[in-house]
Amino acid sequence: MNKNWTILLFLAIYICGCSTSNKEEKPNPSKITPKVMIIIFNPIIESEGNKRLTEVIGWNNPDSLVKVYQNDIYEVSDEYLDYQIVQSIEVDEYPVKLDGFCYTDEKFLECWREQMRFHQPDAVDYIEIFDKFNIFQQVEGKEIDEIWCFAFPYSGFWETTMAGKGAFYCNSNPVPNTENCSRKFITYGFNYEREVGCMLEDFGHMTESVMSHVYRDIASEHNLWKQFTLYDKIAPGKSNCCNVHFAPNSEKDYDWGNTRYVQSNCDDWYNFPNFKGITRKVNCEEWGNGDMREQYKWWLKHIPLANGQINGIYNNWWYYLSNPNFMD
Repeated sequence: MNKNWTILLFLAIYICGCSTSNKEEKPNPSKITPKVMIIIFNPIIESEGNKRLTEVIGWNNPDSLVKVYQNDIYEVSDEYLDYQIVQSIEVDEYPVKLDGFCYTDEKFLECWREQMRFHQPDAVDYIEIFDKFNIFQQVEGKEIDEIWCFAFPYSGFWETTMAGKGAFYCNSNPVPNTENCSRKFITYGFNYEREVGCMLEDFGHMTESVMSHVYRDIASEHNLWKQFTLYDKIAPGKSNCCNVHFAPNSEKDYDWGNTRYVQSNCDDWYNFPNFKGITRKVNCEEWGNGDMREQYKWWLKHIPLANGQINGIYNNWWYYLSNPNFMD
């Protein structure tokens, strides 16, 4: 090869390398490890002996919730989604609402103990939080991929919301005015009054939003996500794995303890995408007899984790659930 061709080849390789340098790296096929930043809004109540709000009211320890939640997601994803906590900050403050309102210790305890009306509108100022904790810069630098915020009831958080360039509906409308951040990221709003089952519900609603977005251009007859979410009430005799609020035999929201048997092909989803036509009768004994956490773990275990693609969509759906930037 002469000198001129060598130079041209070098330039071509260099240009190609530069053009792909900003793309998300594809995840390890056997495991994905999103980096998580945790922010715990847990004020110190001086009038109650300097105890944290969670201690004063008797709510759950956020650190304990995190450990169980991490383990549950790791288990139901067949050890594929392994969250890495890279920062955990517990702050002595209340998050600021969109209209500038911020609780004091006295005001919040008065509302809680006297069952008074909490501040409305109940909407947190996400931009204030992102700026205060340097979120945009850390997301841009790929130091963090997700934010988990823990707070009290009526703190104003959505269960999940998305921000950044290209953000889409994620159980709430995207956070506005965040397009200058080139990477999309999800912020969870966990309530430490609740148990881990509610955290899994948040993950489940995120799953519904993300997978609906992934399959948005696929016609109904080929839309595998829509097929996955079928339940007996809307598709008699053709129940699949249902959605977050409905089990295969549910007749209304959260009807997870229903003993009625229905025909379902839920087991066949373990064979995805090579369905074998397996169906059988199932009822609530399959998913914990009404237990919220067990219902969600059962549902999430059916999320496909397979090789290959269909219609340009990966058969490993956990690939999309681990980072919204992977679907670009």
